[in-house]
This record gives sequence, C-alpha cells and structure tokens, in this order.
Amino acid sequence: MSTTNTPSPAPSYPAQVTGMDILVRALKMVGIDTMYGLVGIPVTELAYLAQARGIRFVGFRHEQQAGMAAATHGFLTKTPGVLLTVSSLGFMNGLTATTNATVNCYPMIQISGSSVREPIDLDQGTYEGLDQLNVAKPLVKAAYRVNKPEDIPTAVVRAYRAAISGRPGGVYLDVTTPCLGAIMNAADADKLFYEPVDLCPAMPPAPDAVKRAAQLLAGAKKPAIIIGKGAAYARVEGLLKQLVETYNVPYFPMSMGKGVLPDNGPLSALSCRSTIMEEADVVILAGARLNWLLSRGHGKWSPDTKFIQFDIDAEEIDCNRPIAAPVVGDLESSLTAFLAEMSKLKTAADPAWVPGLQAETKTKNAKFEARLTANAAVQPMDHWTALGAIKPVMAANPDVILVNEGANTLDDTRDTLDMALPRHRIDCATWAIMGMGMGSAIGAAVATGKSVVAIEGDSAFGFSGMDFSTACRFNLPLTVVIFNNGGIYNGVGVNMSGDGDPAPTTLDVRARYDKMGDAFGATTYYVTTPQELTQALTEAIASKKTCLIDVQLGADSGKESGHIGYLNPAALETIKV
Repeated sequence: MSTTNTPSPAPSYPAQVTGMDILVRALKMVGIDTMYGLVGIPVTELAYLAQARGIRFVGFRHEQQAGMAAATHGFLTKTPGVLLTVSSLGFMNGLTATTNATVNCYPMIQISGSSVREPIDLDQGTYEGLDQLNVAKPLVKAAYRVNKPEDIPTAVVRAYRAAISGRPGGVYLDVTTPCLGAIMNAADADKLFYEPVDLCPAMPPAPDAVKRAAQLLAGAKKPAIIIGKGAAYARVEGLLKQLVETYNVPYFPMSMGKGVLPDNGPLSALSCRSTIMEEADVVILAGARLNWLLSRGHGKWSPDTKFIQFDIDAEEIDCNRPIAAPVVGDLESSLTAFLAEMSKLKTAADPAWVPGLQAETKTKNAKFEARLTANAAVQPMDHWTALGAIKPVMAANPDVILVNEGANTLDDTRDTLDMALPRHRIDCATWAIMGMGMGSAIGAAVATGKSVVAIEGDSAFGFSGMDFSTACRFNLPLTVVIFNNGGIYNGVGVNMSGDGDPAPTTLDVRARYDKMGDAFGATTYYVTTPQELTQALTEAIASKKTCLIDVQLGADSGKESGHIGYLNPAALETIKV
C-alpha cells in the first residue's frame, strides 16, 4: 500500500502596511499632491512611497529652501505646502521656513522624522536625539507628535486644519521613527481613514461690526485702502475692485499686495504713500497689518486718521494703534457683507481728493521714468540701468511670476516693476529675510506651472544658490537674474584694519555666476549692457527653460541699508569693474 504525502497549504497572512504607508495615504486623504524636502534617515522610504503613490516629491539640496518652496506653494494655492525633513539638524534647517511661514501667514506643514522617545526624554545621547516637538512649539502655529500609526490620519487632519483655518501658518508634525516603521494589518489600517468635512470653514463677521465700518467709510472725506498680501492670499481682488470703483477709493498696495489691483490703475496711489499717511482721514486695512512696514501706525501717520481693519484674528486689532472699526472674520465674507452694507449708504468724499492723488502720481512717475532714462547709459550698469532694461520685458509678460530679494535689488525692483495680476510677486515679506529666493521661485513654478523670474542680489543668491540645481533637475521654466555688484549693499567696503582681508560687506564683483548655471546644464547669459540684458531676458522667458542671467553691475552700485555708511572713512576710492 503506497501513501501520498500531500503538502500542507502555505500559511495565509493578512496584508500589512507600515506607518509610512499610512502617512502617505493620510496626506492624499486631505488632497496633498506635492511634497518638498530632503531625504535621509528616517524618511527616505517615505519619500519613495509618496512618489510611487502619486504625490510629487521635489527634492532639494537644503531643507530651508525646500521649506520656502512649501510655504510659497501654500500662499499661491491656499492649501498647505508640505515639507519633509530628516531629524535633528535637518528638522532645524526646515524650521526656519516653517517659522517664517507662521509670521507671514502661509499655510504649511513640516513633517520630520524623529528619534526614539525614551532616550531623548532621559537625555541618554541617542542618535540625533533632539526634542524636536518642544523646540518647534514656540515658533509655529501648532505642533503635534505622532507615536502610533493608528493616530496618523487624525494627526494629518489636525495639522491641515491648523495650517489653513483662521490665520494660516506653519504647523510642525513630529513622527517618531518607531511610528514610521510600525506594522499594521492593512484591513485595520483601512478603518482609520475618513473624508474630513469643512477643513477651512468661513468665519463671517458680526453684522454690527460691518455696519460700524461702513458708516465710517461713508462719512470719510479722504478715504484710502491699503492692500496687503492677505488680500492676495484670500483671492478677493474682485470684491476690492468693486469697492474701489463703486466708491472711488484710492488704493495703496503693500509689496506682495501689488497686482491685486493693477499698480498702474487710475485709482492706484502707489506713489503717494506719504500723502495717504499724512492726509487720509479713514484708511481700510485689507489683508494688511499695521506693523513695522507701515510704521506701526505712527511716524508720518496723522494722529487723526481712523482705521477700518479687516482681519481674521481678533488679537491683531489694536496691537499698535486703536482701530476705530475692527471687522473680524475671513476677508471674503467680510468684504461681501461690507459691500452689501455700503450699498445702503451715501458717501461724502472730498471731490478734490482723488484728482489730487492722481496729479501727484503723474508728477512722481514722470520723475521716476526720467531717472531710469538718465541711468540708461551708465557703465558699468547700476541697479537702475539694469531695471530699466528689465521693465519693458516684464511688462510684456504680465503672467510671469516675479520672485525678488536682496537689499537694493529688492527695494529698487519693487519700486520699478509694476504688477498687473494678483499673486505674481513673491518676496521676503514681513520679516524681510534673505535667502528665500530659490525655494520660493521653485515653489511658485511647481505650484502654478507658470514661468517665473527671480531677480536676486548677489548676496541674496548666495544664501540659496545651490538649489538652482533643483530647478535644473526638474526642468522648471525659471529664469534667475543675478545683480552682481560684488557685495552686501555694494562692493566698495573697506577693511579699516588694513590687514588685507575683505570688508564685512565685500563679496566678489568679478564672480561669474553664469558658470555655475553652466555646471547644472542651464541656459546662461553674462551681460554687461542694458541691451544685452533686455535680449537675454526676452529669450529666457520665451524659452520656458531653466536659465541664469549674470548681470554685471559696478561695484559702486547700491547703498548700505540702515544708514551705516557713516562708519566708513569719508574718502573711499570707488572700485570699478
């Protein structure tokens, strides 16, 4: 009798997933489709999984720039930009951008891997053993730690809500290494996911507050509106246009509010800042804060000026000066209600107010254009010569997003280039920090798909220049224009010790930044005349490729910020190229 050995069936195991799988799925659950970052222990596999499952991963050379890209993505899309970093110093590098996003009200989520908790809590010297959550907490809008994979979907939804609701800001999400690597049965993980409801609810203002504000504006003799970047973020350009045109109210845009309404529109008072501060009797703050950029309501401001402030954060009201008519709520709801209330009232504006501002604008603009014309022949070029060559090219390409940073390069570009469309100017904003250029330019290109021109001082470019290689790797339609005057402010600083070292503000006026672009395969230009610059920028924008234009300025172009020039000897030899 023979026997047949029947093999035992293979054991059956349920499908399993890791914490990283759950985190990627949770991000997709709230609609995240792009992630910026720099990988390493313990998040490399997470980036691969995100990419494999349809989340675009844009890998950078430095976490700070990846964070600046995420913050810009948030500002331009009204959905949180996501930054992924490693633990310890990678987390710290990214935290600079997340903090900056919080100050500037950009929705952003920084996700960082972190080391095992126990040896950190006992200070036992573990690998990259930084208590990241407690470092981040005082610097960001909200911070959460996730220790178990079961909590990941809840943590992601909470981070999303915190980043985007109320006043937007940066949120830190700390995910421990054990949580990332933890294993769950897939069927159990499936039960964790849900469709969150109303992630960013409207916050309508109180009717009495709206009525008070409308009555104040209706009685104004010399009204004005200050448009901040909050108005650009809120996408209320249509409502502001209706308000301005219906009631003939002049407007003054802050730097990143430029283009919400056209800079050269008939009611633009862009050239009349001092007059508005000194003479306006009622001023509306629309998405703008009465912070240092507006002298905190003091300085040249008339003590008799009354303010109507639209803000989503009640704590912002009266922070520097009493606000006569605060309207607390989201800007879209508030302006909609305000316009409805204004339609019931008659206005009493001085008929000479707007024509007077228009006449002042015409006179000042003519003087400014004369300055550009007078500088057109300056050799080596100065900032004004270069900007005079750039201005007609940018005017012919109004849908190109402008990113701008530097000292003189920032100030002079803001004053020279008019913006015609909202959310087309990105700069260093409230904190005036340098080093946001490459990250913001890349984030703008990725988030919108539009062409971007970044106009950078040579010092500003130095903070983030290596991430120009990121733009090249991703074939982005980005043109970087570097104004090289060889220094911080300018290249004529003198070391007063005479020991032969460069002055603190001196860089290298003979540096060839175009060679750096060559190294990464970009299309590059080195220009020394305004004609060459106009041609190069025209070609670069039209190509929709990654380009770098090295603009050679004289070392004496530019002045020191903060009026510290008196520290230098009176007689300095001017260094020319």
